[in-house]
Amino acid sequence: MHHTLTALLAAAALLCGAAHARHQAPAQPTPAADYHQHVFSDEIIALIGPGSGLVPLPAKDLIPLLDAAGIRKAVLLSTAYMYGSANRKVDNEYARVRRENDWTAEQAAQYPDRLIAFCGIAPMKDYALEEIRRCAGRPGLKHGIKLHLGNSDVQLGEPAHQARLAEVFAGADRAGMAILVHMRASIRHKRPYGAAEAQAFLDKVLPAAPNVPVQVAHLAGTGPGYDDPPSRDVLAVLAEAMEKRHPATRNLWFDVASIAQNDTTPEDAAELAKRLRQIGLTQVLYGSDSAQGGNLRPREAWAAFRKLPLTAGEFEQVARNRPPYMKDSPVREERP
Repeated sequence: MHHTLTALLAAAALLCGAAHARHQAPAQPTPAADYHQHVFSDEIIALIGPGSGLVPLPAKDLIPLLDAAGIRKAVLLSTAYMYGSANRKVDNEYARVRRENDWTAEQAAQYPDRLIAFCGIAPMKDYALEEIRRCAGRPGLKHGIKLHLGNSDVQLGEPAHQARLAEVFAGADRAGMAILVHMRASIRHKRPYGAAEAQAFLDKVLPAAPNVPVQVAHLAGTGPGYDDPPSRDVLAVLAEAMEKRHPATRNLWFDVASIAQNDTTPEDAAELAKRLRQIGLTQVLYGSDSAQGGNLRPREAWAAFRKLPLTAGEFEQVARNRPPYMKDSPVREERP
């Protein structure tokens, strides 16, 4: 009798445990990687100046933030393009650009199974194509390039700028390097940025790099937040182009770095969800941007993104997306 009762109690416990497991909330997805991160050298902080509020940030200080979010991998975007800013003159500029790019590669090399580095390029500079070729020949920098059109005062409405940017895109394409582009035009100089500039990017620039991934940073904005009307206009054009399968968008991706915030309004959240669905969730990459100042850290940025009105399946899709430039990326699903 005693053995029978024990067996019955054990069976009941197993049934209760199974029922409890069925009613537990499913595990939340964790992004495969943070596809928009930065590290900052002592030299770049000295260039920016103490008024920026930024501090040196090496890879060893970033890794714990990724660990806290449960994120294994990240892309370190070199800020070497800052030396080529249209707003400053720098002695020995190209030498300092090379040094900053190499430093970023060295940071990634400290965690070779977790980090890769992109080479920072100021596209309007005479040395831009040379630096692309140099980076392509370095194992630590061959994955891709980072462009910041606002920092470089690139104006997408200007034919000469379109031609130069297309030349840089073609250089990266020849080298097999992905392109991550911060599209937002200069806010300081109040440069035009809207539907016309978005269309110029699609028609005049993007076709120059048909064979490599092109990643639009910050959903074509700058962040933090989604309160920049020109950026929204650009995103609307790009999202519609994705939805309509514009020929140049075959390898186009978008990262969400610093756009969804804890104070994003319900109206803005609904618009963001609409744009992401137009783009196609298979082409959306998680990113959190620089872990400095008031920016949300990787864990908090993912939590803020998860407040958008997307389905569990859509969040899962974004979390597991891996673009071709990640060396261990599986073959991605085709856009439905």
